[in-house]
Amino acid sequence: MNIIVVGLSHKTAPVEIRERLAVPESRLGEALSRLCSYPGIREGIVLSTCNRVEVYAVVEQLDSGYARVQEFLADAHLSLSSEQLTPHLYWHADDRAICHLFRVAASLDSMVVGESQILGQLKDAFEVALAHKSSGVILNKVVKKAISVAKRVRTETKIAETAVSVSYAAVELAKKIFSNLREKTVLLVGAGEMAKLAATHLIANGVQHVMITTRDPHNALDLAKRFHGVSIPFDEFRSEMAAADIVLCSTGSSHYLIRTEDVQRAVRQRMNRPIFLIDISVPRNIEPSVKDVDNAFLFDIDDLEMRIEQNREERQGEAVRAEQMVEDEVGVIGQWLKSLEVIPTIVALRNRAEEIKRSELDKALGRLGSLSLQDIVWAQAGGLSRWFLFRYFPLMPVAFVIFFTAGLAECNRAPFDIPEAESELVAGFHTEYSGFFFAMFFLAEYTEMFVVSVIASVLFLGGWWAPLPALQEIPLGEISIGLGPLWLV
Repeated sequence: MNIIVVGLSHKTAPVEIRERLAVPESRLGEALSRLCSYPGIREGIVLSTCNRVEVYAVVEQLDSGYARVQEFLADAHLSLSSEQLTPHLYWHADDRAICHLFRVAASLDSMVVGESQILGQLKDAFEVALAHKSSGVILNKVVKKAISVAKRVRTETKIAETAVSVSYAAVELAKKIFSNLREKTVLLVGAGEMAKLAATHLIANGVQHVMITTRDPHNALDLAKRFHGVSIPFDEFRSEMAAADIVLCSTGSSHYLIRTEDVQRAVRQRMNRPIFLIDISVPRNIEPSVKDVDNAFLFDIDDLEMRIEQNREERQGEAVRAEQMVEDEVGVIGQWLKSLEVIPTIVALRNRAEEIKRSELDKALGRLGSLSLQDIVWAQAGGLSRWFLFRYFPLMPVAFVIFFTAGLAECNRAPFDIPEAESELVAGFHTEYSGFFFAMFFLAEYTEMFVVSVIASVLFLGGWWAPLPALQEIPLGEISIGLGPLWLV
């Protein structure tokens, strides 16, 4: 099984291509069912946002899996041929696919590094996949880990702490002038989208009083209801500026609406308490000379963009730390995926053990009429012992020699004067195989450990050690003494 991702994003495809491939939320379930109907695709998740369309899948074969997913994407929009689509696609498999997903979830691959929206979109896509049972054991684990990685990145780095949008940069600057935004009042002049977003962020950060004015009084009333504020007639807002701590201006006017004398009058009425003015209009609506008024702080769109660029550089520095976290977590999930490879072997061993148990139990129960309970138990134990020795007895001497001698050489190199290089070779045998050999001797303990130990010791002293050059220098007489206590086990 392989994990793959096939998709496109703002980095590889223009919006004309992305919008044609986008899957509406109402059709996402149908798309997942169609994806999993392709031969060789075991699991699938579709992530569709304004900036990317990606398919994550668990496939039986890499090449055919890539082909099926590409076919799925081409079929999503009949007017888009495979030839038009292919140049914009990227393909990743296994560790690279997992790394890509983790980077997407942590917003390291986003248009705005550190934005939080993508994590919510991934969660939504995962919920839909769970609801339609297109995600199984592997993708469930990987996507949950991706969500966990994204949360860790946001918690342990400052990648999302600085503003990279005009509206939030305005809030960030307001916090620098007023350490606490609670009990502050904002005056919104105009109904521009960025001004409304900035007002939303200001309210979310503690601003409790909002005044709104627009040329259209009905629009001002609607906005006042939305922000739980009050509307002010447009021709009276200058006289109300003294009551505002923050003035947000965003209109389509071609001339200055707020002049220097308006701000000077407002500052006098405020008893020189500071007033913060944000002009995000183009052309500007606040006279630039307002910057010269004491206790008046004016920022225009260029000032905000400069602040945003500084913050972007800070986020890129934090992104380096986040990339290392992603790399570490990819290794963790990779180990888990490798562990899945041994599950069929474990299941087969359990089934075989069950067969042996039933076989020996049937033999014992067949003698129930003529034997006592003690005789039946001993007969069953003997059958298991004979089966084990028949299968694994040839391995016992070799296992004993390597396990015991490797451990002895590793722990007691100095008393036997074993050269360091040779002891490392022996320790290598111990490190790689000790778990298996320990299991063998654990089982042997319940058969004839005394016999196995004696035979293994004789074979060891008789030359079984010869193929291992690193063991030839060990004094055999002293080792034979060390074997004595083991015979008594």
